[in-house]
Amino acid sequence: SKIDVANMLTGVTPVANGGTAATTFAAAGLGKRPNTKPLIINGDMAVAQRSTSATSITGNGLNSIDRMYWSINSIGTYTCAQESLTSGPAFEAGFANAMRIDCTSADASPASADYLYMQYNFEGQDLQLFKKGTSSAEKFTLAFWVKSNKTGQGNVEFKDKDNSNRHAIGSYTISSADTWEHKIVNINADTTGSFDDDNAKSMNINWWLGSGDNYTGVAEGDAAWLANDADRANNDGALAINDNTANDWAITGIQLEVGEYTSTTLPPFEHESFGDNLARCQRYFYLNNTVDASMPFASGVVNGTTNSRAVMRHPQPMRDQPTMGRSDNTHFKVYCGSTNVDSTNVAFYYPNNYQALLYVDVSSGLTNGQGCVIIDDSGGNAYIQGDAEL
Repeated sequence: SKIDVANMLTGVTPVANGGTAATTFAAAGLGKRPNTKPLIINGDMAVAQRSTSATSITGNGLNSIDRMYWSINSIGTYTCAQESLTSGPAFEAGFANAMRIDCTSADASPASADYLYMQYNFEGQDLQLFKKGTSSAEKFTLAFWVKSNKTGQGNVEFKDKDNSNRHAIGSYTISSADTWEHKIVNINADTTGSFDDDNAKSMNINWWLGSGDNYTGVAEGDAAWLANDADRANNDGALAINDNTANDWAITGIQLEVGEYTSTTLPPFEHESFGDNLARCQRYFYLNNTVDASMPFASGVVNGTTNSRAVMRHPQPMRDQPTMGRSDNTHFKVYCGSTNVDSTNVAFYYPNNYQALLYVDVSSGLTNGQGCVIIDDSGGNAYIQGDAEL
């Protein structure tokens, strides 16, 4: 006879089609995505390949914790850093790190077009389970831990990048200053406009922290998907982290779930090992700073007395062809037989999402046809990075 797996799950009630009700999966702690990876990569803020602290930030970019992008336009100066947690409700919930922004130069009267928000970007192929644009479209539930010296409403904007920037605005309230609080934001299902099934940017989530008048003045829309109107994005947003150098805001434990959940039905955060988390981050960015002179960046062959060609594989297959970066031209050596020769120029050719060809030139001293490896110059300054961020 057919085994009814649902009946084997305590608290999970079978429904007519042999599946299970969404609410009963949640009650069993399984959610609607059992045995999967979390949709938000690095939601526990554990991986910070670029820097654990970036200062004097005034513009857009990924500068500290992986996957957490800062969008800043003429609205003050900030330090963006990985904060270590040692106590408090978020720490007790299993989180040892947070993404923190501190205002170091305030702008209490921002111009109309100024803005400040943290952004997370998604590939379309990772969002298909929301069935957006169909009659079976699912709701979105976003949960996170947050702390700030400011209290009041914060806005969270979901923006559809595939369908004329449709967006939906949810909100949360910070009730107690300088206290970790757990927040849940529910966003309606959208039967208009499906996400593209590819590796390009299809949606982002924006946590608004401050803005000028261009982003206020229109009612938020009660978490419904609507045609994009910038005036809706931060309407009634009260945080204004930009208005005083005493201000800060921190976040951790971000999770996105399929369907509508409350604080009592929300599936538990899906903690990954650090290694698995790092590997998923390296799909978008990696930093290879092998500083031990005996460990190579790449291996290849000498082509003449001044040129070498070496193949370098990325730590993980990347989302797309990456933009390659490196330290100074002179930070590398070519090791050929018993000869170590300082580099004079380093360039990348034909990078794809698996590997890149590294051309390293020297002034003289190589032997044509011999094998070689590319190593650090023993100063500990050499690095190579690949960037395929959305």
